[in-house]
Amino acid sequence: MAAPTQKQRIYDGDGDLLMQDQNLHQRIVVLPDSKPIKGPDNNARLRIMWGQHLLDDLLAGRYASLVCAVNTEDNSHGIIAQLAHLLPSSQWDAKSITQYANMFAHRESLSVIKFDMDAVEVLGLLRPKRQQHLKLADLRYGFRFVSEMIKQKPTRRPVASVSFLGAKANRVCDIDSEDEPSFETVLRIMHESGFAGDVYPSPRMWDCAPTSVYARYPFPDSLDNMRLGGS
Repeated sequence: MAAPTQKQRIYDGDGDLLMQDQNLHQRIVVLPDSKPIKGPDNNARLRIMWGQHLLDDLLAGRYASLVCAVNTEDNSHGIIAQLAHLLPSSQWDAKSITQYANMFAHRESLSVIKFDMDAVEVLGLLRPKRQQHLKLADLRYGFRFVSEMIKQKPTRRPVASVSFLGAKANRVCDIDSEDEPSFETVLRIMHESGFAGDVYPSPRMWDCAPTSVYARYPFPDSLDNMRLGGS
């Protein structure tokens, strides 16, 4: 006789019932992109760390390196300065980060700058001097460079990256526009450039419900089927 089916409980006590409140202020609806398989999935995928706190994970030693943006004006509000301040063995601060970035800024091309913070190596993407914002072409070039750096030095793994969305000083703009690209576009550029780390969405993206999200990229083929009018 087959065992009776029963919904798996998530919380102790009445937690499951209480957490069914659809008016929760901040919600993320995560969909599985496929059923688990018996063997390993050999396809390279990006993990998308919905609801996770990047700074906490860096300080806990979960990553050897971080990819983020830096600029030549003011880095005091960026995650790189927060990380430098909180790492006890780091000799960097917002001022020295900005001064160091100025030494490597190019007028026409993006630069990738290494910041050794002892426990974490930061790979900073610095936009060209002539640009007010990062462009998608800059992001593609930067992640190709970063991916090769990680390939040449495996000790840089595991690696995490910010989403490059929702920033102020280091905004990413779409092609021929001042608007931000979609998260999917950024993920596609990272993946096509050979990057194989974890990506942290910006906290403002945690309010994306009722839009459902996936926890890995590339997304399943069913999404393209729906876009083409299929079910």
